[in-house]
Amino acid sequence: MQKTFLASQKDIQRKWWIVDAKDQILGRLTSQVAAILRGKHKRTFTPSLENGDHVVIINAEKIVLTGKKWETKAHHRTSGRPGGLSTEEYKHLRHTRPERILEYAIKGMLPKTSQGDKMFGRVNIYKGDTHPHAAQMPQPLTLAHNAKRGE
Repeated sequence: MQKTFLASQKDIQRKWWIVDAKDQILGRLTSQVAAILRGKHKRTFTPSLENGDHVVIINAEKIVLTGKKWETKAHHRTSGRPGGLSTEEYKHLRHTRPERILEYAIKGMLPKTSQGDKMFGRVNIYKGDTHPHAAQMPQPLTLAHNAKRGE
């Protein structure tokens, strides 16, 4: 009789991954990064335990949005007060803070709990191709939508 394996804190082993966002489609990239942050790619995945890995994303300014999303897509937030709606258009964010585009997309795909906040703390997004995490020796991540058929 086979028993269900439930991971514990001592079973968690985190790895560091690096992803190049150059010419990557926003939704496809962020959905796979969110799965890695949750730990869904591991055989020891347990929903009640945050056992995901660290992810470093470089070249955030070279992300691709399909269609007319650069002109039409925007991020809205409110202060909760009357007239407190703030809107950031993606065409403006692309030039000022391109990391925010990836942050908003990844944050929306993670659980809306304190566990999701911890997961989001393990993603590091950088404009340009340099990052300060060389000491962690991140391994390049091959995204599933970029892999050739049969790999």
